[in-house]
Order: sequence, then structure tokens, then C-alpha cells
Amino acid sequence: MALVPLRLLLDHAAEHGYGIPAFNVNNMEQIQSIMKAAHETDSPVILQASRGARNYAGENFLRHLILAAIETYPHLPIVMHQDHGNEPSTCYSAMKNGFSSVMMDGSLEADAKTPASYEYNVNTTREVVKVAHAIGASVEGELGCLGSLETGKGEAEDGHGFEGELDHSMLLTDPDEAVDFVEQTQVDALAVAIGTSHGAYKFTRKPTGEILAISRIEEIHRRLPNTHLVMHGSSSVPEDLLALINQNGGSIPETYGVPVEEIQKGIKSGVRKINIDTDCRLAITAAVREALFSKPSEFDPRFFLKPSIKYMQQVCADRYQQFGTAGNASKIKQVSMEEYAAKYAKGELSAVTKKTVGV
Repeated sequence: MALVPLRLLLDHAAEHGYGIPAFNVNNMEQIQSIMKAAHETDSPVILQASRGARNYAGENFLRHLILAAIETYPHLPIVMHQDHGNEPSTCYSAMKNGFSSVMMDGSLEADAKTPASYEYNVNTTREVVKVAHAIGASVEGELGCLGSLETGKGEAEDGHGFEGELDHSMLLTDPDEAVDFVEQTQVDALAVAIGTSHGAYKFTRKPTGEILAISRIEEIHRRLPNTHLVMHGSSSVPEDLLALINQNGGSIPETYGVPVEEIQKGIKSGVRKINIDTDCRLAITAAVREALFSKPSEFDPRFFLKPSIKYMQQVCADRYQQFGTAGNASKIKQVSMEEYAAKYAKGELSAVTKKTVGV
């Protein structure tokens, strides 16, 4: 079976009330970790790659790693998603290389640093949607800029993120704009800004509603009950992994991520895709540091890469269980992108908003 569209998984998740973690990948070990965890828990899979990951691994290497995952685990529905496409050409090249889903992040201009106008976001996202849907690929858009409500600053990830500080209003997705945005662009999923950011240093204290606006998700979901919402920057930054890293020569200061229980609240309010990257990086770093610190004379990379797979696999399995993803892969009938292209062409998958239904 070929890669499946993101829309297939999100529709099933919405119907059955669960969320799906989307894990960023750069290499073989990360993909093996995710797939082992998904097989263990019977979970559908979203593998996503940033522009930085595509440059690091190389397009052909990355594509064949994903094909290897499909061949090894044909019973699991797998999505390959372009994370934070900075301009239409990035999304088009991803689709050309076999990605079944793309994110057109029009919240920032093509430099991936400058906050864009609402009109720019709508126009570029709509353009990508038309091309993607013609071949059956799914599209995620973003409204509002990811960044900290504590500081007003963003955290660049692989060179993607705004520079400087932004007004509080720009760091929160406007519910009225969200309805209009989905109606105009026809995106399959909408990433919303609620105070989360990329990287490990999300919050200086355990987040409350003042700096993590889960209530904004609830408000958007009331306005867009049929739209699949996405939470970016949603790693929980486990304390045990931070401690293990620091015990073995690391130097990561105290920091807080997004509590799993807050993500679970979001899932109850329409969040279907949850982006996880930092937690996986921390797991790998903890395993590598622990292994190397335990045996300084060792020089075989397999000595520290094997435990890195084990540690990251545990993180992935935990998220599959915590988000309600586990047990659902075998319930999903895999559908090809060609079939989805026909569905889009017939209007069967048009966005249903309150505006659409006349409410």
C-alpha cells in the first residue's frame, strides 16, 4: 500500500474521538523507533519532515526510508507530512517526492521569519490546496504565529520561526478569522496558535491558562466543530529525560513543556494532530549520553544508537497510549491518494463550517 492521505487518519480520529502524534524524522533510527512503537500499540502513523530534515537526510534517502517503513509494516496506515512549508514551491517539491500531506505555513512570509498578512496567508494556502487536492494530498494550514505568551518571542526550528517579539493578539488564533480561513482555503487541518512554541524552552513554569490558552482551542472548536485542529510545539519535555541528560554531562536548565493532560483537553475539543519533536530528541540524547558515559572506550556507533531507538520508542508508545491513538490502526481501511483526488474533485471532502451550513 502506498502512503495514505492525512485526511484519512484525521477523519477517523475525529469520528472516534482521539488524537494522533506527528513525529518529526531525520534518520533511520527515529523512523524505526516510531514504527516499532506504532506496531506495538496498533497505531496509525504520521511521520513528518521539516525543510531542515529533508536537507539533512537528502530527498532520496528520506523517501526510501519511508518506503522501507511501508514495506516492513504494510498493516499500518502511514502519512508522510511536510512540516512548515515556507512557500508553495516547498510544498510542491514535497508532493513531487511522494509526500502524502503538506503544511503550507502562510503565517510567515517565504523567509520563514517575517509575520505575514492575513491576505497573504489565505492566498498562498489556497493555492497549495488546489494543487494538493488535485493529486489527493492533504493540506494543513496555520493561522496565528507560534510563540510564547510569556515572552512574546518565538523559537526557531530548523531556521523556521519569527524574529523579535509580537503583540499578544498575533500569538493567538482569532476564532472569527479561523472560520473565514477554513472557508476560503478549504484546508484539511488547521494549526492554531495558543502559546506553544518549538524547542525545549517553552515555559519557565508549569503552564496555566495565562500562558497556555487551551480555552482558545475550545472556542475555535465551537465555531468550527467539523475542522481538524493541530497543536504544534507540543512536546511535554519529561523531567526524567532532562535529569538523565544532565547526570551524564549535559547542561539543560529547568524548563517546562506542554503537560499531557492539557493536550488531552485539546483532543476533547477537536485537536486531531499533535506535533512532537523535542521529546524524541531528548530521548535520543539521554540514551546516547548514558551509553557513552558508561563506557568511554566504546567507539561502535551501534553501541549508543540501539538504546536511542529503545528510549525514543518508549516516548512514542506513551504518546500513542495517552492520546487514544493505540488500537486504531487496524480499524482504518487504507485508501489511496488517487481515490482521495476523486473525492476532492466531486466535492465530497469540502470543508463544512458554520458559515457553509448557514448557521
